[in-house]
Amino acid sequence: MRLITLSLAVASLLAFNKLSAEVKIPEDCKQNGFAIGCQAWTFKEFTVFEAIEKTAQAGGKVIELFPKQKYSNEDGKLKFDHNATAEMIEKVKAKLKEQNVVAVNYGVVDIPQDEAQARIIFEFAKKMGLRAVTTEAEKSIDTIEKMVKEFDVMVAFHDHPKRANNPEYKMWDPNHVLGIVKDHDKRIGACADIGHWVRSGLDPIDCLKILKGRVVSSHLKDLTEFGNVDAHDIPYGTGVSKVGAVLDELKKQGFDGNISVEYEYNWKNNVVDAAQCIGFVRGYGAAKK
Repeated sequence: MRLITLSLAVASLLAFNKLSAEVKIPEDCKQNGFAIGCQAWTFKEFTVFEAIEKTAQAGGKVIELFPKQKYSNEDGKLKFDHNATAEMIEKVKAKLKEQNVVAVNYGVVDIPQDEAQARIIFEFAKKMGLRAVTTEAEKSIDTIEKMVKEFDVMVAFHDHPKRANNPEYKMWDPNHVLGIVKDHDKRIGACADIGHWVRSGLDPIDCLKILKGRVVSSHLKDLTEFGNVDAHDIPYGTGVSKVGAVLDELKKQGFDGNISVEYEYNWKNNVVDAAQCIGFVRGYGAAKK
């Protein structure tokens, strides 16, 4: 009886460890310890295939896909997202392989409370080999936790800036995000959008410390002004976002997710800007060795 009980305990432990696993970003995707690449939203004026090419041109080794990016220049109505056909998915995966870029994340996407609809998103994530999905769907937290356990895909809650015309919007506050995730599966955490914290008048280092142990990914932005929702992106190290200190804090926390350059400026011609951002991370990391 003791042997049977012990065997059951071991089996339960192994099952728990399997559930607690997470997709790891390959080490060869990291530059000085960071999996740095682009959020495809940076290249929202282009197709998903062009976004992958531009990420590679900028020096990124990972990409975060976003919902409903244009799939074809010939048919502007055709979009790439979790409703894509198997053929579309295979063509995008082939492009990623060709450009030596790894898709690691997807968002920001609204994850429904309905399990059947939510499952479509997570099935897409597994087909693409993604580590995480980014959302702001806090009301879907119970469904999200079920999906995370079923699919072993992480979920990151994203922050947009404080909204003067919508005081009910709380995602800008890292304490609010922590309150959503802290009692749930460890694979559920935050997407630290540094620029939106800065636009909200928050110190990004303080925000990261609040969310320590729960930072799944980051949208890293350097901005022209602090506390101004209209501040725009500029290359890392030239603005007010304390990018160097942000990288230091992420390292201290043992962060192993992806950093996305989400450059929301100079939309038609921002590959060089994105490359400067990636170069800053690469060079900053080298300087720290």
